[in-house]
Amino acid sequence: MQKEKLRLIRKQKGYTQQQIADFIATDVSNYSRKESGDVKIIPDEWNKIARFLDVPLEDIYEEETAAVVVNYDHPVFNDKSISAGAITNQNNYDNIPGAVIENLQEYIALLKEENARLKEELKGPQTPSTRAKK
Repeated sequence: MQKEKLRLIRKQKGYTQQQIADFIATDVSNYSRKESGDVKIIPDEWNKIARFLDVPLEDIYEEETAAVVVNYDHPVFNDKSISAGAITNQNNYDNIPGAVIENLQEYIALLKEENARLKEELKGPQTPSTRAKK
């Protein structure tokens, strides 16, 4: 469901989606999906947006009915838990496609290899003069 109240007030005040996206620390395409109702706006973001627009939260807030949106370049997942943003013991990985998890695991392995290589590079060649300086 589109956030018509939010969109209307944002436009009335002369702000762009980019300006609000910057304020809530997200990219403009993600904010656009939030405003169009494809991605959930979490309570903290609602509060930040209300402060940015200098309006009471009630003037812009609309109920959330967002579904999961997956962009394989930048996955975005709707938080279905009651405690959005809170750390819980429950793992909510059931809505993440296996291909995304596999891709992230491969990327983590690549980063670990690169980290190890850079650590070795920082050590540099061990010559008698560099050993004496240590």
